[in-house]
Amino acid sequence: MQSLDKKAISSALNEKAGFQVWWRLLRPHTLTASFVPVFVGTMAATLDDSINYLLFIAMLVASMLIQAATNMFNEYYDFVRGLDNEKSVGIGGTIVRDGVSPNTVLSLALSFFAIAIALGVYICFQSSWWIAVIGVISMLCGYLYTGGPYPIAYTPFGELVAGFFMGTVIISISYFIQTMTLTGEVILISIPIAIFIGTIMLSNNIRDLEGDKENGRKTIAILIGREKAVVLLGSLFAISYLLMAIYVFAGILPIWSFLTLLGVKKAITAIKGFKGKTINLEMMPAMKATAQTNTFFGLLLGLSLLIHFFIPFSF
Repeated sequence: MQSLDKKAISSALNEKAGFQVWWRLLRPHTLTASFVPVFVGTMAATLDDSINYLLFIAMLVASMLIQAATNMFNEYYDFVRGLDNEKSVGIGGTIVRDGVSPNTVLSLALSFFAIAIALGVYICFQSSWWIAVIGVISMLCGYLYTGGPYPIAYTPFGELVAGFFMGTVIISISYFIQTMTLTGEVILISIPIAIFIGTIMLSNNIRDLEGDKENGRKTIAILIGREKAVVLLGSLFAISYLLMAIYVFAGILPIWSFLTLLGVKKAITAIKGFKGKTINLEMMPAMKATAQTNTFFGLLLGLSLLIHFFIPFSF
């Protein structure tokens, strides 16, 4: 890995100039982690009420903007701290390889936050101002994930915090703004999604383990080691699918939710992609498979709820 120069890294990652520089800055493969919870929370609301599509779109765009801004804060602060360089894999590379000004990246992140706040005000007007309190806390955590004196991403709690806020909190808000209520069943449904979002962060930390260790991070992957981290990743996948099955048999989810099992193959691909690998570039396909596992599970879960709305069928 050390023998590869900036040009070789860009070539290996298929990085291109022009518009794609800014597209990579968003880290689009991570945006499903914000789309899926909004989709699932809204689809859960179809079982209890009609859908306000403007609220759905506002919530979706706001969530994706916050996720993109969080990615930009990550790019900015890792560069400022000297953690990223032109050979770093798994980042947008806009600063270290494309020469975009760090201040431009920071300004763009703050602009995305500002737009998300404006959308949040609209959502609050249409629902409850308590959403503003939760939104501010969520945005603060998004900033503190890699910003501030003690970044959450550098601790063993990164996966837990990301999963909770991007999974449980977003699903709960998406459901609440449609129904003006919140049920225990919705919280339970959010748990597998929260776990899957955590696996995206865990897979990122497995890939970056050596570099993170050199820079003093204390992620869970570093604390337990690469092999055990891969086992943990597989266990989290299994727990999520098991919870889904339990929910179906308990009547919390419709039988249509067994559709989520169609994504198991991707989970297996992700685990196999990490086993025996130590080079960052070699683990990129496994990273992609992990993100796709989350996407397939979330989309199929949301779709199952929508199908149940038209064709009710449970145990």
